[in-house]
Amino acid sequence: MHSDRTSADRAQPVSLAVVGAGWRARFILRVAAALPERFRIAGLVVRDAAAAERMSAEWGAPAFATLDALLAHRRPDFLVLSVPRAAAPELIADAVRRDLPVLTETPPADSLDDLTALFRTVGGEAPVQVAEQYHLQPLIAAQLGIARSGVLGEVRECRVSISHGYHAASVMRRMLGVGFEDAVIAASRFDAPLVGGPGRGGDPEREELLTAELTLAHVDFGGRLGVYDWAPQQNRSWIRGTRLLVRGERGEIDGLDVRYLQDARTPMEYRIRRVEAGQFTNLEGHFLRGLTGGGEWLYRNPFAPAPLIDDEIAVAHCLARMAEYVRGGDGWYGLAEAAQDHYLGMAVARAAESGERVRTTRQAWAA
Repeated sequence: MHSDRTSADRAQPVSLAVVGAGWRARFILRVAAALPERFRIAGLVVRDAAAAERMSAEWGAPAFATLDALLAHRRPDFLVLSVPRAAAPELIADAVRRDLPVLTETPPADSLDDLTALFRTVGGEAPVQVAEQYHLQPLIAAQLGIARSGVLGEVRECRVSISHGYHAASVMRRMLGVGFEDAVIAASRFDAPLVGGPGRGGDPEREELLTAELTLAHVDFGGRLGVYDWAPQQNRSWIRGTRLLVRGERGEIDGLDVRYLQDARTPMEYRIRRVEAGQFTNLEGHFLRGLTGGGEWLYRNPFAPAPLIDDEIAVAHCLARMAEYVRGGDGWYGLAEAAQDHYLGMAVARAAESGERVRTTRQAWAA
């Protein structure tokens, strides 16, 4: 993308409009509102009149029933789509026709056919990015930095138990340095009892025994192995933690622990530690300053001192990178990347359901 904005323009908050009124739309709005020096909410598109009135009052921004009505009032710097995945492709294509940059939720379309049709409709150069936030969470960003530093040697193995489908695939590919290479996937499913935890609405009201539907998959990229380990019921669980193991010939990252060889006779080890304000006698406020380890800062939070949780920090990174993108910067997670990760996630599910090996093939977006 190109931009003729001046440095003064770049110092101004970027304006965004949000389409949608669900839980995730409110999440994005909450992050934008927490960083008023960076973002301005220019408007909302909400079809339901009662919901539009509530959203407008809550966020102090005008709400409109249609995109046409929003654009007649004000054209934002970019549009954030937070709608069901089946509805996203039509809205993305409509925005692209209007030359309006789009940040859309994950995934950008539902099925493989829908992904292919969307990509062929708008093309690989369309001003569209996808709000995949997991690799931007502070800990995973720090772990990625370590993996890419070379201290582990060449990373050839990554075991991911952080989230489902495309989220896990996005982290797996980045850790392994994999692009659009084909993979052979072998997977299985295993059911086991698990006491449920909190949901989007808050703490559980009673103890409930669920069936955890665990999927285990080996994703062989040819010389690089990804292991997928996830049950949907462990999402937000208090008793099932997330895990990430990354290995090269000279070392590994095992969650918070980093081990590597300085030389053949000198093993090194350290633990990744959070640096947070507002604890004990610290009166700076409650926020994450960053992550340290091995005598250096592995991650610095650019949104401090805003009191954001890690996933909100990751979403703030998505919004900030979109702001740079519309001002002439590079994309960071476009349609092709998002389509590939969703395709891999669907292939893992297909392998687990069938019990047979699944071979991925090169898709339209992989040029």
